[in-house]
Amino acid sequence: MLTFKKIGVLGGGQLGRMLIQDAISLDIQIHCIDPDAEAPCKYIAHHFQQGSLTDFDAVYAFGKTVDLLTIEIEHVNVDALEQLEAEGLPVFPQPRLLRLIQDKGLQKLFYQEHGIPTADFVLVDHLEQVKAHTDRFPVMQKMRKGGYDGKGVTKLTNADSLTKAFDAPSVLESLVDFEKELAVIVARSVNGEVKTFPAVEMEFNPEANLVEFLFSPAAISPAIEAEAQRVASLVADKLGIVGLLAVELFLTRDGKILVNEVAPRPHNSGHQSIEGNYTSQYEQHLRAILGLPLGSTAIVEPSIMVNVLGEKGFEGPAVYEGIEDVLAMEGVYVHLYGKKLTKPFRKMGHVTVLAKTMEAAREKALRVNAILKVKA
Repeated sequence: MLTFKKIGVLGGGQLGRMLIQDAISLDIQIHCIDPDAEAPCKYIAHHFQQGSLTDFDAVYAFGKTVDLLTIEIEHVNVDALEQLEAEGLPVFPQPRLLRLIQDKGLQKLFYQEHGIPTADFVLVDHLEQVKAHTDRFPVMQKMRKGGYDGKGVTKLTNADSLTKAFDAPSVLESLVDFEKELAVIVARSVNGEVKTFPAVEMEFNPEANLVEFLFSPAAISPAIEAEAQRVASLVADKLGIVGLLAVELFLTRDGKILVNEVAPRPHNSGHQSIEGNYTSQYEQHLRAILGLPLGSTAIVEPSIMVNVLGEKGFEGPAVYEGIEDVLAMEGVYVHLYGKKLTKPFRKMGHVTVLAKTMEAAREKALRVNAILKVKA
């Protein structure tokens, strides 16, 4: 029985937009709050308001207007969520988990405490402590708070690279010699039911440090798939999360699975599930937080997600070149996020490509990437 008809979402970006599209099918109202007055959810949410996600009063007041509260971005005011939870409002994912996940240092300590495999690390508070650990180089320095979409992360290879180092509380993580970057999305319902999506493989744009292509299923052995599923499920279980958890993983060259980072919400690594899996990650998130039976995560056909990023050298009102040619292709599904303004490497949309074989899907995905350009 659907008892929560009015769901509040902190954030009004593309993840919220795709959540709304599945919520409509279940006759669920989605109310959104976002600091951007022209956020992608503005014109399709049942109710939209502009407001800060980090301001206690704004988040608390918004939470008092809905039956259940969830997120599409984790950089939110946790104090307000804890107060709302204490007053009886269901908040998923749980505020205590958001407090932990907002801090990459606490994340790493959590993995260490619970026997979850992850890269070696040390925590530092400022630049002088970074300089004291040059013996650990090469490392990835990750700011403990505020990093997002490749921001707040820098590679330190030697003493000369200290000019790029952050003078802020950070994690210094030993560089991992990995063969592939994988992700597994886990759904855990309020009733304790758990289902995982098959592992996907991510290919990053080296300049923007953003996912450019995503392949489902990942090209890995059954044994590696099983280990990736085990590790991702272990993280979700130890957290006790309700909702979705995207677990980003390294597959090392010696066959080990290590947890890189997690996100407690729908994620870029699950976009292809809208067409590529029987249940999309967005519908699965709704099912999980509402206590409905979780849907099948089986793959319909091999699929590739192509991120549509703003072209370098262009900034202003978005123009989508080549979209007619892409829409004429069979098995190609375009998702534009409704962002009016483009800038270099801004996520403007994604395209999912389905085919009978991964080879055929790859051929089409490369054509899509070459044809569809976001300019101004």
